[in-house]
Amino acid sequence: MSTNKHIDKICCITIAVALVLTIIFMNAGQLGVQAMSTAVGYASRLFNTSTVHSIDIVMDDWDSFIENCANEEYVNCTVIIDGEAYRNVGIRAKGNTSLTAVESYGNNRYSFKIEFDHYDDGGSYYGLDKLCLNNIIQDNTYMKDYLTYQLMREFGADAPLCSYSYITVNGDDWGLYLAVEGVEEAFLQRNYGSDYGQLYKPDSMDMGGGRGNGRGFDMENFDRPFNRGNERNGDRPFNDFSGMKPEEGMNSDRGMGGGRSMGSSDVSLIYSDDEFDSYSNIFDNAKTSLTDADKTRLISSLKEMNNGENIESVVNIQEVIRYFVVHNFVLNFDSYTGSMIHNYYLYEDEGLLSMIPWDYNLAFGGFQSQSDATDLVNYPIDTPVSGGTIDSRPMLAWIFGNEEYTELYHQYFAEFITQYFDSGYFADMIDTVSEMISPYVESDPTKFCTYEEFKNGVATLREFCLLRAESVNGQLNGTIPSTSDGQSQDSSAFIDASNLVISDMGDMGNMMGGGMHEQRR
Repeated sequence: MSTNKHIDKICCITIAVALVLTIIFMNAGQLGVQAMSTAVGYASRLFNTSTVHSIDIVMDDWDSFIENCANEEYVNCTVIIDGEAYRNVGIRAKGNTSLTAVESYGNNRYSFKIEFDHYDDGGSYYGLDKLCLNNIIQDNTYMKDYLTYQLMREFGADAPLCSYSYITVNGDDWGLYLAVEGVEEAFLQRNYGSDYGQLYKPDSMDMGGGRGNGRGFDMENFDRPFNRGNERNGDRPFNDFSGMKPEEGMNSDRGMGGGRSMGSSDVSLIYSDDEFDSYSNIFDNAKTSLTDADKTRLISSLKEMNNGENIESVVNIQEVIRYFVVHNFVLNFDSYTGSMIHNYYLYEDEGLLSMIPWDYNLAFGGFQSQSDATDLVNYPIDTPVSGGTIDSRPMLAWIFGNEEYTELYHQYFAEFITQYFDSGYFADMIDTVSEMISPYVESDPTKFCTYEEFKNGVATLREFCLLRAESVNGQLNGTIPSTSDGQSQDSSAFIDASNLVISDMGDMGNMMGGGMHEQRR
């Protein structure tokens, strides 16, 4: 039996090559090599936005599942996405106040969360582990979430992917939903690679417990201090709503924004001390596993941010400013800039903080049940907090505490308006989406509004956004005041939106819109 005389040399070369490849793999980040995302498959399939996708939920006892949705317990089902079946999948109802609202009003059009890996470790849809199916409650336009996520992502903020999906149950029509990428492991890998940082969804439990942090919230007894009608709120700042006491101070246990705030100081991202327990609403809602070192690092970053020092070392400056440009344009007060101070994700990597958007179905004034469209269209971009002061939101305050950052914010806002509105891009997008989903809305058997209300809502949203862009241009060039104090003194140059009715787009006050007709299940 012959032996190759070069075998030793070949083995040495093979081992050397293997070692080099191992070193490259282990140090890919430092060498500038980007990790291949496992999410590429699902991003180009279910989240292809050029079409309405099909999702069929197959379950033996759907009626029983619906009757027990309020328990938010997972049930086994098969999910067929665009003709491809995924068995042994977990499904449960999801939502904050929307879950309670659906239950209270006797409707059964719940939002759902699907976990492909709930029963089978490693289960996924082309790399996607968690999928949210949003029922589009309180949104006659069907577009608030969709448009916001699209604009966020296109403008440079990390945002979940989404697309429209027509849901059937055991082959029978259920309705048009918005499919949204869960902000969990697959999202993190898609955006940050396998060596991602820490993810949190800060939320106060003041509204009630439960998985959704909204269980037990009584919609009927919710005292909305937001609807000011046509009044300008007297001598109070424009964003100081009745019942709010922003002067209560930075460390009020009731949260920044005063007595009606539903949050607390940690959810506001306010630094109080170095104790872990002081940030329970952040750490208890972590989406990634934490060590004490992770907690210490986050607290240290919050301290630096609150002090307004070394911002560039603790905040992803460009991404956070871009996030707030879009966020402040769409006017979502059911959020970090609102009185409840929730509906956002906080991402931290090596001490650097950034924001991830979530839940915009009540944007464009829907959360307040705002009746004055002109006030809302001209809402000041430089004092964007409702029910509080800018200083009460440290993640926002640093932008206005430094002239350089404020100038960058204005620069990005001008870029945003030019790129998406002055160019006609937004008008074309909303028209294209409306045309695509209209047949599905018309045939939707469980929708919260009539088809006519949908068409009217889309038209109102389109006009609202174009007028809002016109006002922002005026605020940037100085013809319209960009602060609440300035607007309280001079509103003569306001863009007139008196022909619009904000509730036509859907809001908290019309959850039982004309479309709440007979349910099929």
